[in-house]
Amino acid sequence: MKKASVKIGLEIHSYLITKEKLFCNCKASRHLTKQNIPPNTNICPICTGQPGCKPMLPNSEAIKKSIAIALMLNCKISDKKIIWQRKHYDWPDLPKGYQITQSGSYSIPLAEKGKFENIRIRELHLEEDPAAWNPETGTIDYNRSCLPLVEIVTEPDFAFVEEVIEWLKNFILTMSYIKTIDKNAGIKADVNISINNGERVEIKNISSLENIKKAIEYEILRQQKEKVKRETRRFDESTGKTTLMRTKEQAEDYRFIPDPDLPITKISKKEIEDIKKSLPESPKEKLNKLIKKYKIDKINSEVLARNLEIVEFFEQVANKIDGKFALPWITTELLRVLNYNKKTLDEVNINPQHFIELLELVKSKQITELKAKQILNEFVPNSFSPKSKLDKFQKISNEEIEKICKEVIKENKKAISDYKTGELRALSFLIGEVMKKSNRRADFKSSKIILEKLIQ
Repeated sequence: MKKASVKIGLEIHSYLITKEKLFCNCKASRHLTKQNIPPNTNICPICTGQPGCKPMLPNSEAIKKSIAIALMLNCKISDKKIIWQRKHYDWPDLPKGYQITQSGSYSIPLAEKGKFENIRIRELHLEEDPAAWNPETGTIDYNRSCLPLVEIVTEPDFAFVEEVIEWLKNFILTMSYIKTIDKNAGIKADVNISINNGERVEIKNISSLENIKKAIEYEILRQQKEKVKRETRRFDESTGKTTLMRTKEQAEDYRFIPDPDLPITKISKKEIEDIKKSLPESPKEKLNKLIKKYKIDKINSEVLARNLEIVEFFEQVANKIDGKFALPWITTELLRVLNYNKKTLDEVNINPQHFIELLELVKSKQITELKAKQILNEFVPNSFSPKSKLDKFQKISNEEIEKICKEVIKENKKAISDYKTGELRALSFLIGEVMKKSNRRADFKSSKIILEKLIQ
């Protein structure tokens, strides 16, 4: 089969992290589908579309976070008047009969003409989320209704599925740096695909990278075999196939009109500049800094750059102590402790200065590495100054180690016998017993040498 010329574009929808919904004061409980939040509890007459209820002024926090996203995607922020529009369609999850959005016919998006990882961004706009409708039971949960959604529309610049997935991974990582998008709610995307300059097919609401990959792969094969019409399809996760939802609507089918209950939004240059100044470096900028400034290899730099809190923590530590020495203590030991406790760095209180003290004590050989690892375990949830408790942690002398070794030899005659008959693992066991008795304050190498000398 002749290789098809493929064009792929994305419409990415993500929940913004805000305290309240977009047009009312209801709590913006995010990631609702996986939380034990009773249906229809975070609601009011506005977000349930009761007759006569008008929306409140747009959530300013949502607008600012949308601008931050646009800036990270190198978009141009609109300096014109942005009109909120009503997008009309008849669906059970939309009691008003329309969705309030910044998109539509004759609309001016919040931002446009960006570029991220060599893919052009057509536009970015803000809109409200509909409610959650269960077609099997017919029930509707309005907790999700009116949550602030940001929609990012790319140009059809992707040519193959691997490019899409890699781009989305970089997009998700970059968004995590500015803490605007709810990472727990995941990513939801509409994928537009056409081959050989044929009709464009849209696949709606795909909610994971794995499913996006499968949907694109299936749709490309389908379009190579079948006559394609302009239509909207859904991805069936159980079969791995796309199925017809409806013929594709045109913009006029939504009957866009300006919302008479909402004022025009105008964003000032000062507001844009203030947000721009607050933005962190991008993951790519962080990666380059780690390699050039701290001389960290690319693999470890990528590990650090995956998480803003971790890489900024490393930078604070590396400004006081050798970065290469600190590296494994962060990428291995700190991550080990966090993973064991099922926490992220921003969920605990580890003072970088306490961490620096710990490494200084290891580097100056005042405490053992084993003891330092034990102390690090105790840094969760709140760290402390290791130097203030040095008398409890300090490495013991060889004389004290020898005394403990003699006790271990006396108490473990079978292990001594095993070692003398060539069982080398027995020595590791004996060293472990010395570590226990010394509360990890005995130097490992010294313990090994002294044990071997005493056993002979």
